[in-house]
Amino acid sequence: MKIGVVGLGLIGGSIFKALKGKYNVTGVSRSVKEQGVSEDYGTLKDCDLVFVCTPMSVTLEILDKLNGILTDKTIVTDVCSLKGFVSAKTYNYKFIPSHPMAGTENSGWSASFPELFHGAKWVITPINGIILPEQEILEKIINDLGAKVVITSPEEHDKAVALISHMPMLIAQALCNNIKGNKLAQMLASSGFKDTTRLALSNTQMAEDMVNLNNDNIKLSVEMLNESVKELLSGDYRSKIEQIKSFRSNLYS
Repeated sequence: MKIGVVGLGLIGGSIFKALKGKYNVTGVSRSVKEQGVSEDYGTLKDCDLVFVCTPMSVTLEILDKLNGILTDKTIVTDVCSLKGFVSAKTYNYKFIPSHPMAGTENSGWSASFPELFHGAKWVITPINGIILPEQEILEKIINDLGAKVVITSPEEHDKAVALISHMPMLIAQALCNNIKGNKLAQMLASSGFKDTTRLALSNTQMAEDMVNLNNDNIKLSVEMLNESVKELLSGDYRSKIEQIKSFRSNLYS
């Protein structure tokens, strides 16, 4: 099997490094100079599977470019953290949208590593709920990367990631912004604040794409958070926080 990877940042680079040696892997990147990597999209024309790992803002452009290169036998997936906006078009190839729930606060080829997806969830969102026979091949490669497949709709995916990823990133950024005028708070900030605001270090382009493309779901998530805060501040706080501690403990068990 020949596998192509377009864009060799944190996600694409990690896919490339993890699959190289197991499969015939070729990469397309303008910035990475490695064996098996070129700037020529034509190297992808005989691939069985292609991962598009570019920033969300250019993903549709890349998918269109591939439409003139690949045949109807090629499977193509993207790794965007939003699935609704990539699911509206049709292509000559077999397009199966997906999203690995993995990452770090770092970005770029130098930050990528083969074990990034070990134990992670990898979401597949079949267009119009139609599961193509070729999805089995994609799932096998995802399993080879060490991830576990979760299948849902693009709409439900985008609502969920607003709650667990996009809104928390925005809150982390707001928390940092909140202490810019308080020198004492900056001096006293320790491990708790550092851990809570890790997502404020998210890749700038990725963060901008998330907020622009999932704005409505993020706003709804912020409203839900505000209601949760109000609920915690009213009534029996001890009882509520004990329930939350139990929920949090079970969440990752």
